[in-house]
Amino acid sequence: MQPFSPLMWGITAAFFLIVGSVLWILEHRINDEFRGPPRKQIGTILWFSFSTMFFAHRENTVSLLGRMVLIIWLFIVLIINSSYTASLTSMLTIQQLSSPITGIDTLISSTEPIGFQVGSFAQNYLIEELNIPNSRLVPLGSPEEYARALKNKTVAAVVDEGPYIELFLSDNCMFSIRGPEFTKSGWGFAFPRDSPLAIDMSTAILTLSENGELQQIHEKWLSKKTCASQTSDDVSDQLQLQSFWGLFLICGTACVIALVIHFSLAFRQYLRRSPEDDHQSDLEPSGHGSTSYGTTATRRLTFLSFIDEKKDQSKDNKSKRKREEIASSNRNGKEDESRDVSTSKRVQMNNSEILHNPDNETWLTR
Repeated sequence: MQPFSPLMWGITAAFFLIVGSVLWILEHRINDEFRGPPRKQIGTILWFSFSTMFFAHRENTVSLLGRMVLIIWLFIVLIINSSYTASLTSMLTIQQLSSPITGIDTLISSTEPIGFQVGSFAQNYLIEELNIPNSRLVPLGSPEEYARALKNKTVAAVVDEGPYIELFLSDNCMFSIRGPEFTKSGWGFAFPRDSPLAIDMSTAILTLSENGELQQIHEKWLSKKTCASQTSDDVSDQLQLQSFWGLFLICGTACVIALVIHFSLAFRQYLRRSPEDDHQSDLEPSGHGSTSYGTTATRRLTFLSFIDEKKDQSKDNKSKRKREEIASSNRNGKEDESRDVSTSKRVQMNNSEILHNPDNETWLTR
């Protein structure tokens, strides 16, 4: 889960469902694989949506708009999968390159050199209590030598008192404490026997601890100030939504355009739907298996029911042929009328008499 931020995970999951729903709308009227009972259709949407993550969808897209949306979405899924794989591989590689020391036990069992502060009791504790050979111990005199030895791998780890380690880590966040504390020995103040300062000092320390001022002092001087920025850097290594918002915008725009075109064409077909088709649809079984009867006036299909029904290509071809037959019959009627007119003229010519006058003028008469 680390390669993606929570917002990125949420937006990605939402787009899987959105794209699946859009493809179902685009394919529902013409594709049998996106039809059926409501439970089956919901399962198809969910399966088709999330199977595109692995390019394992088995349903075919038939419509041109559906293919356009699917191609864009598969391209985005490819980029998301590649980015997630690369980020996860980088994180795992960094973890493997980190120190193999996980605590004092692995430090004792290894043969790596160990650093300690010059003049502290850490040297005697490592030799006498933990039985570590003196040859493995490397004396270091300052926090700068700590950092230099750890960076150059002169020592595998540095063993020192807790406050000194916290002060060192407050300025060197590339290092960290590995494992729990292996000794609970703390610091104290020494006073002469029966000194009144011992009671006053103990009372003051208890008062600071109870009212929280002791913790505030610790956070002010020993907290990891620069490590807060390192934590934010680790969070920034996650893939954020800002890196992919352009891809999601393109996909969302394509889905909106495809839906607008789809509903516009469907509404145009709905307006051009003939009354005979409405009456025939009233007599046909509905999509859920029940048959409804009624007159055209009372059972006219609504737009939503028109969208839900399967598009019948044979009806479209039949309507097209009917329009062509009507146009052809109109042309034939005009030709018949012109043929009748010419025939009647010829009949009149045949039934007429030719008369001549003395001036050799010829005219027609009955």
